Amino acid sequence: MQYDPHASGTPPSPIQPTGFFTGVQIRPVILGVVVDYIATYAGMYAYFFVYLANKLSERGELSQEAIADYMMSREGMMIGFAIGALGTAIGGFIAARKAGKFQIKHGAFVGLGSLIVSFIEEQLRQEAVLMPEWFRALSILSIIPAGALGGYVAEILAGILGSNSRGSGSSPQNRS
Repeated sequence: MQYDPHASGTPPSPIQPTGFFTGVQIRPVILGVVVDYIATYAGMYAYFFVYLANKLSERGELSQEAIADYMMSREGMMIGFAIGALGTAIGGFIAARKAGKFQIKHGAFVGLGSLIVSFIEEQLRQEAVLMPEWFRALSILSIIPAGALGGYVAEILAGILGSNSRGSGSSPQNRS
């Protein structure tokens, strides 16, 4: 049996593509970028003061040069990278939860906003931080997916919490 498009009295509604910026709210994205920076800097300082300072002071190497050498080592850079990616994911999560829709898109925009702010911050810095190109490329390529991952976790969490609240009978629709 073939479909006759003129069988019903009304034509089917046209399919409209969603645009790149469709549904994006700017306030949750800005909040996510701010949370990203706060979480990243708090994580870096916590790591520095709790772990690294104890580690270096036990060896008697607690000096500015020893700290700089460690932070530019592979271990130091990868720990900094992990803390930064986690901060971006937290910012993406917060933005997605605040927006309530298009969670992954909001998280990705937090990554984009953080990338832009990082670029501006780097341009305003008096002294350039010398780091390997592979590390700079890794950081640039991972910041948007890290934010999107935070948005994805928020979407999953919203789905879990949404299905539990509907199933428990506690939603306002079930109270009559």
